[in-house]
Amino acid sequence: MQTAYRTHTCGALRAADEGSEAVISGWVNVIRDQGGVLFVDVRDRHGLTQATFRGDRDPELLAAAEKVRGEWVVQVTGRVVRRPPEAVNAGMATGEIELEATKLRVLSKAETPPFPLDERGDNVSSEIRLRHRYLDLRRRRQTEFLAARAKISGTMRRHLEAQGFIDIETPTLISSTPEGARDYLVPSRVHPGSFYALPQSPQLFKQLLMIGGQDRYYQFARCYRDEDLRADRQPEFTQVDLEASFVEQEDLFALLEPCVAELIETWRGERIERPFQRLAYADVMARFGSDKPDLRNPLELVDVTAEGAALGFAPFTATADSGGLIKVLRGPGAGQFSRKEIDALEAEARGMGAPGLAWAKWTDGKATGPLARFLEGDAGAAFLAKIGVQSGDWFCCAAGSAGLVHRILGHLRDTVARKLELVDFKANSVLWVTDFPLVAWNEDEGRFDAMHHPFTSPSDEMAELLVRRSAGEPVSPDILAGMPSKAYDLVFNGAEVGGGSIRIHRADVQAAVFDLLAISAEEQERRFGWFVQALRYGTPPHGGLAFGFDRFVMSLLGEAGIQEVIAFPKTMTAADLLCRAPSPVDPQQLADLRLALCPDEAPADGRSS
Repeated sequence: MQTAYRTHTCGALRAADEGSEAVISGWVNVIRDQGGVLFVDVRDRHGLTQATFRGDRDPELLAAAEKVRGEWVVQVTGRVVRRPPEAVNAGMATGEIELEATKLRVLSKAETPPFPLDERGDNVSSEIRLRHRYLDLRRRRQTEFLAARAKISGTMRRHLEAQGFIDIETPTLISSTPEGARDYLVPSRVHPGSFYALPQSPQLFKQLLMIGGQDRYYQFARCYRDEDLRADRQPEFTQVDLEASFVEQEDLFALLEPCVAELIETWRGERIERPFQRLAYADVMARFGSDKPDLRNPLELVDVTAEGAALGFAPFTATADSGGLIKVLRGPGAGQFSRKEIDALEAEARGMGAPGLAWAKWTDGKATGPLARFLEGDAGAAFLAKIGVQSGDWFCCAAGSAGLVHRILGHLRDTVARKLELVDFKANSVLWVTDFPLVAWNEDEGRFDAMHHPFTSPSDEMAELLVRRSAGEPVSPDILAGMPSKAYDLVFNGAEVGGGSIRIHRADVQAAVFDLLAISAEEQERRFGWFVQALRYGTPPHGGLAFGFDRFVMSLLGEAGIQEVIAFPKTMTAADLLCRAPSPVDPQQLADLRLALCPDEAPADGRSS
């Protein structure tokens, strides 16, 4: 790694280099003045080296070093010497040696940073860190995150290429397609009134690559979604996108599991058995209330619709009579929860749409709490037996539609388990969630929406049914609502880190799915005519998956948010505090694009978080 500025990086020198001359360059990390001897730790991405300036050997050099300040960029030339035994720093890779300086060159000076660039920076607000992200990246923690990200990327590339996948780039200025979120639009100057969309994924292009005979494709694709942000979501993100021809679901699982298992073993320190566990969508929703369950959490939901209806509790009776669902979440030992803690859980439930939270504590054969008076007699005994209540437990119930009940109790399942310290965060859970429904009913718009996207294949039997339906054969809405698809997600420690499906490879089936989604023939032709035409020219059966790379790295490193593992992330309001985007543009740029702002819409910039 020798260059005009250095012979070694700041993490390279060892005891074996004793007696040699070396040149290092980097940032001044720490300065320690011992009176006539100055110790300067010089830092780069690779580590630290202690440079020593001794006044009894070179007073002028010492005087020059005494003028240096933290975060100045310097070049130090010197001789590698062993430290005295009592001065060895075992916690530092270069801790056995020091560089006895013979020359110092200041490459650039620095103002005092707005926050400490060591572990104390962890306590600085994210807004300050993001405004000065280039400084934040100098911190060891952030440097290690980016180095880990690069290594994880390398492992994934190695595995995919060993399996015959080739890296192919796809366009980022495309036509708008439905992917479940809003597109970022790009106006065209040369086609006034028309817009490109930034890709939410390379979905159609990777399918075209399969039609084009490329057999196995992958890329680290930049994708964009204009949606509400969360700790594990950013408006622009990286997908490890892949597609393969002549495969079914199990073929793809077999291709990908060795890579995922190696990454988990490398970064989480635990060997994962293969094949990974598989659970159907209906099963995980029934048991855990979530399609991305953390199986390190032992809590499960219990269906008590019949037993709850018999209690004489009016909300339960009404729910059962209307065909709704009643479920219970039992917290073993959670009878210790204070009323304040229970009120906080109820507030969370209300915030998710629950009218309230029916609950009770069970201690020494007696119930207390709002449900207590309904738990007496045979009906109460049957209810308690169904949920397996034990002394010292607390349990809560949710009643309503399946979607509401699962949303509420699925969330509380995680909250309660963490409060009870039931989750072993050092352990790891990985599974495939399979057999997602093809569609979900959109009550507001009175039509079906695709659960994944419109290019997901239904089961073979349902594909033929849809083609007949499209030709006029009547089909029960109940059958359509429960129609299985060939979609699957990879869930790691409660995070969906990958999702994919076997795709539709027949033009008639694709048209039938568009019809099911109430996409008119005219709309089909306008938006997807070019793609459906391609399907008619001999399309192989194919399928694929996309890893949410940022989220996967976050999960492997045990982080709570993806901002830490992205070099230049945005805030929770999709603002870039560093370069102040989004921002107003010159009026001439708008004129060139034939665009005008609404008079009541003041342009904003990314200066606020």
